[in-house]
Amino acid sequence: MAELNIPAAPAIPGAKHLHSGKVRDLYELEEGPYAGQLLMVASDRISAFDHVFDTVIPDKGEILTRLSLWWFEQFEDLVPTHVLSTDVPESVAGRAVIAQKLHMLPVECVARGYLTGSGLREYESTGEVCGIRLPAGLVDGSRLTPPIFTPATKAELGDHDENVTYEYVSKLIGEDDAAAVRRLTLAVYQRADEIARGCGLILADTKFEFGVRQDDLGIRTIVLADEVLTPDSSRYWDAAQWHPGSAIPSFDKDVIRRWLLSPESGWDRAAGGPPPELPEEIVARTRAKYVEAYEKLTGHRF
Repeated sequence: MAELNIPAAPAIPGAKHLHSGKVRDLYELEEGPYAGQLLMVASDRISAFDHVFDTVIPDKGEILTRLSLWWFEQFEDLVPTHVLSTDVPESVAGRAVIAQKLHMLPVECVARGYLTGSGLREYESTGEVCGIRLPAGLVDGSRLTPPIFTPATKAELGDHDENVTYEYVSKLIGEDDAAAVRRLTLAVYQRADEIARGCGLILADTKFEFGVRQDDLGIRTIVLADEVLTPDSSRYWDAAQWHPGSAIPSFDKDVIRRWLLSPESGWDRAAGGPPPELPEEIVARTRAKYVEAYEKLTGHRF
């Protein structure tokens, strides 16, 4: 497991810190109308190649939060969401939400409309992705019609998620829940892809997390949770640049990855040492990509 240098989460009065990931800090509210529920805070942290940088991307947390909230509104008729309120403590205003505490399903629910990334690597090795046989001759960026559900196990922080089959998921969480999250994952993806296309973007792939809530009558409901369809969890391409068979720049931290792997950074990834800190130009270009994705999708100025 890679060790991540995640800074200590700031103290928030009335909230108990539970966990910090690469980007988000999670708290439990101890007072007020939402006591016992969760406060999910998106930081400005950025990571690449299993390293969390000391340098942050200004406004990234707010961009991610605003974009998630916008997307949640687009799916109100498809699936319940975990968002309870945006009335959060002043110290995290604009980059946090109050979320319902759920029993989270231990599955990363991935939808792929295009073949790239880990899906492409698995296809090139086996001709399949997560046990789904695909046609021969596909290349990086090939469109998958229809989109496919390619789940993964949730890895410990610092490890990498592992692609698994639908049958594995069915045994892990039960047939009914497996069928439900597959249906919801593809329904949400297809609507999001339609919206993105209308904005000149392609949603190549994305991942969702679902949880389960149970009411006083024992009725179980599957709920869309965490963050959705941000550049941190989704691969967006400029539709005008889509050309199967070649690498397509994405609206995320691709700027950082490309710089780190270039001679300009001076970093030897194979040597195993930490990468250099990010220069101002790379920080500015990365922030611009996040802002561009937000503005293209929502139609709002940031």
